[in-house]
Amino acid sequence: MSDASYLSLEKLTLAYGDTVAVADLDLDIRKGELIALLGPSGCGKTTTMRAIAGLLPVKSGHVRLDGADMTWVPANKRAVGLVFQSYALFPHLSVYENVAFGLKLKGMRGADLDAKVQAGLKSVGLSSFANRKPAELSGGQQQRVALARSMVMEPKVLLLDEPLSNLDARLRLEMRTELQRVQKETGVTMIFVTHDQAEALALADRIVVMKGGAIEQIGSPEDIYNRPVSSFVADFVGFENIFPLEGGRLRTSGGLIELSGEAPSAAGLAWRPRMVTLGTGPFRGTVRGTSFAGDSREYLLDTSLGPIKAEVEAGLSAHPLGADLLFDLPAEKAALLSKFS
Repeated sequence: MSDASYLSLEKLTLAYGDTVAVADLDLDIRKGELIALLGPSGCGKTTTMRAIAGLLPVKSGHVRLDGADMTWVPANKRAVGLVFQSYALFPHLSVYENVAFGLKLKGMRGADLDAKVQAGLKSVGLSSFANRKPAELSGGQQQRVALARSMVMEPKVLLLDEPLSNLDARLRLEMRTELQRVQKETGVTMIFVTHDQAEALALADRIVVMKGGAIEQIGSPEDIYNRPVSSFVADFVGFENIFPLEGGRLRTSGGLIELSGEAPSAAGLAWRPRMVTLGTGPFRGTVRGTSFAGDSREYLLDTSLGPIKAEVEAGLSAHPLGADLLFDLPAEKAALLSKFS
């Protein structure tokens, strides 16, 4: 078996009763890869993760891991680790005892157990916290205990469900670095579920964007960020000026609009606010909103195309509310969308 199919989901269909949540999903994950399942609530990402873990029965299709068909293998026999959003630590046990819990269930005792637990705590930088209870730890430290508890079991795949959502902004940044370090040092295949595009872009080797129980796009963070294939993905990763193309013209709320420059062949075009040229161009708009964002200034323009969002360097002269501005949507800067919905 090749690394490209270390973990394979083949025509996977998952349902809750008569409601299909994921339909005919195909996905190959390489050994040692860090994958993000990204999408809004209800897109099927957590459902897919639960099926990989064996926590949700498969309606049809297969889950294959390291050459073996795991479709009907019980969760406790899959060599799959789980780190939950809520940490799920035992409050009455110490950090050491929490990490040791699964190993004891497997029958490990004595020096072997101690060596394993100590190595696990060291890997997440918590050796000096072994005797503390979870309530005596910060949220980031509790998440690291949960990570160590899963890693000492030597899983073939580690699944993380919204692992950073309970942390504040500073701790999220610290835990991103920690997850990357642990994953690269151990080489474990890791899949994490998130609705946060910044988190997925920062952590993943590849991102799987999901919509309505299906895969909308798979690619590197750079591909997803710069080259979305659909209006859904473009909107999800921050393209705020998105229009369908019809006969080489933009279809807008004000009708069909000619582009400046040659219109590319695509179902639609998308521009991030910073891709909008402000102060010159064939279009005109009125400033209806403005906000200072540190190193940039953002504008909301009321235009014949509909609302347009633009972003410029903060050092440039500010435009007041009500100002009448020229602007352009350069076709050569736009992301080309092959699918518009």
